[in-house]
Amino acid sequence: MSTLDSITTGAQVGALLPLLTAIVQRPAWSTEVKKVVAAVLALLAGLVTVAASGGWEQFQHGTLTFATLAAVLAASQATYDLLWKPINIAPVIESVTSPKPAGQPE
Repeated sequence: MSTLDSITTGAQVGALLPLLTAIVQRPAWSTEVKKVVAAVLALLAGLVTVAASGGWEQFQHGTLTFATLAAVLAASQATYDLLWKPINIAPVIESVTSPKPAGQPE
């Protein structure tokens, strides 16, 4: 796998990752906690992407691994800020998938 392939695959995963991250996050969490959760999930998704695209031996190639991790992180943050947040999809997913407090109608 080439560096360009790694970056392309990472960007594709990162573009959709905010939608999956919104399932985990909760509206009541602070901005700092949401940022940490998003970054950790992006790094985990990057590791899974590396393993899925090149197998576990792919981790021997530091440049490819780093390029994929960076692409997932950058694409996830960029698409969240530029696409998913402005059209209000991610916040809606957060609200819908968050458990309701006791006593609140569903």
